[in-house]
Amino acid sequence: MTIIEIQNVNKIYNTTSVPVQALKEINLKVDKKEFTAIVGPSGSGKTTLLNIIGGLDQVTDGKVFLNDKDITMMKEGKLIEFRLYNIGFVFQAYNLIPVLTALENVEFILFLQQVRKKERLKRANELLKLVGLEERKNNKPPELSGGQQQRVAVARALASHPSFVLADEPTANLDSKTAESLLDLMEELNEKHGMTFIFSTHDPRVITRAHRVVTLEDGMIKNDVVNERMPV
Repeated sequence: MTIIEIQNVNKIYNTTSVPVQALKEINLKVDKKEFTAIVGPSGSGKTTLLNIIGGLDQVTDGKVFLNDKDITMMKEGKLIEFRLYNIGFVFQAYNLIPVLTALENVEFILFLQQVRKKERLKRANELLKLVGLEERKNNKPPELSGGQQQRVAVARALASHPSFVLADEPTANLDSKTAESLLDLMEELNEKHGMTFIFSTHDPRVITRAHRVVTLEDGMIKNDVVNERMPV
């Protein structure tokens, strides 16, 4: 089942005197339950592509369909609502709210969805247990290690029952052991719970585990390889 379809997408930035084409004629489909890495050198367009899939950036031309809905035609308010209910985000810098506890950070997405408090707390507690942080739920981000903060970010990304999770360089700020532990978690969520992950990364540890590797170069897809470990 295809949940992401990108058709002839171009992205041009006009922030300087010389326009920069970040993406060129991108065509890509991602199916449910994939564990896909988007790779390439710095400046190849990885983060731009991820941001366009997530509706955080607009295409110059082309179409982006998420769950068969064309997000390129959505007005800003509708797009914000669509992201809230359909997409989970995990950022390199964690992007947690520092004054809130781990539990409150996870719960916050459900608050925005107007979920009742009892259900919010139940779901947030379940997710923190799932990522192994049940005992640290009352700690605020500055009291947690980088790896623990990223696990809170994963729990928050899953809180809304998204169709897929976009992870932008999720291991970049983590040491090797912590990165491997985080990848173990996300791999388990993919294999046991059917969660779809799309990574933007240059980390060989992520690439090795990916079921599919899409390589960008100069804003274009140069290679798209399915790993033998890709589930049937």
